[in-house]
Amino acid sequence: MEKIIIETDNALSAILIGARWEAVIKLLPDTGVIILTDQNVYDLYGERFPEFPVLKIVPGEESKQLKVIEKLAGKLVKSGIDRSGFILAIGGGVVCDIAGFLASVYMRGIRCGYISTTLLSQVDASTGGKTGVNLGSIKNMIGTFSQPEFVICDTTMLRTLSEEEYLSGLAELIKTGIIGDKSIIEILENDYAGILKRDRYLLADLVGRCIKFKGRVVAEDEKESGLRRILNFGHTFGHAFELTMGMKHGFAVAAGIEVAAAFSLQKRLISRRDYERITELLGRYQLLNNFELSADTISGMIMHDKKKSGTDLHFVYMEGIGSAVVKKITVEEAISFYNQFKSGKR
Repeated sequence: MEKIIIETDNALSAILIGARWEAVIKLLPDTGVIILTDQNVYDLYGERFPEFPVLKIVPGEESKQLKVIEKLAGKLVKSGIDRSGFILAIGGGVVCDIAGFLASVYMRGIRCGYISTTLLSQVDASTGGKTGVNLGSIKNMIGTFSQPEFVICDTTMLRTLSEEEYLSGLAELIKTGIIGDKSIIEILENDYAGILKRDRYLLADLVGRCIKFKGRVVAEDEKESGLRRILNFGHTFGHAFELTMGMKHGFAVAAGIEVAAAFSLQKRLISRRDYERITELLGRYQLLNNFELSADTISGMIMHDKKKSGTDLHFVYMEGIGSAVVKKITVEEAISFYNQFKSGKR
C-alpha cells in the first residue's frame, strides 16, 4: 500500500493506494457514520459494507442536482446525524462529488471520506477536494472546495467496471500524463496488454503517479486561482460534448484533448509528432469518437464555463508532452478554432 498526503492550508487528506477497501472500518468512528452509494455499487459490494445505515442514489449525472442534496440532507436529519457525524462515500466520481458537497454544507460542515470505485474517480474526481452539483446543463456550477479525510483507491475494484467505464477512466490518465508526468504516457504506450488486463499493480502505480502530480498542484493552488487550472486540460470542449451529446465523461474529455492538442499544434506549442503521439494513444484505447456540435452550441456552453472571465477564457494548452500552459484567450478565438478543426475533419 502507498499513502500519499495532500496538505492544503486548512486540511490534510490521506490517499491510500492499493489498500483493500474493507479495511476502511479502521478509519471510521464507532458511531454517527452514514454511507452514501449508488444502486450499481450497492448491488456489487453492499453485502460487505460496514454495519452503518446506507443511502442510495440513482447512478449517473442525473443525481448531481440540488434537489438530491436537499433530499439526502433530510435523510441525514432523520438518521440523527449531527455535527459529529461522518459521511462515507462508496462509489465513483458522482457519488464522491455528491457526498463531499453534502458533507461540506450539512450543519456547515461534517467529516467525510471516500472509497473510490472507478478508475476515473481514483485518478481524478475523488482527489483534490472539489465537490459539486450541476445547474441544469451547466456542469459543477454549484460546489465547494472541501477535502475528504481519506480516499481509498483499491484497484481490485476496477475489475468490476464495464469496458466503457474502464476506458473512460483511461482518458484522465492520459490527460495527467500530457500535462504533468510523461512517464504515464510512456507506460500506457509500452504496456498495452497489462492495461487491458487491468493488472492491479500496474494500475496502482499509474494511479499513484496521477495523485502525486495532482497533490502537488492542489497543495500549491487549492482554490484554482492559478496553477490548478492546468488540470482542466481537455475539459473546456469536453464538458460541452459531455452535456450536450450524452457522452461519458472520459470519452468527452478525450474528444476535448484531441481538440486542445490540435489547438496547441496550431499555436506551435507542440510538434506534429507530439500531436500524432497523443491522437494515436487515444485511438489505441478506443477513446476517439465522432463528435459534431455547432459553433452556437459550443459557444453557449463555453459562455457558462467556470474558466471564463468576462469574454475571455483561461484555456489550457499542451507545451510538449508532460507540460501544460494556461493562456487567456477570447471565447471567440476558441470558437473560431473549433470551426477550423471541425472543417478539417470532414
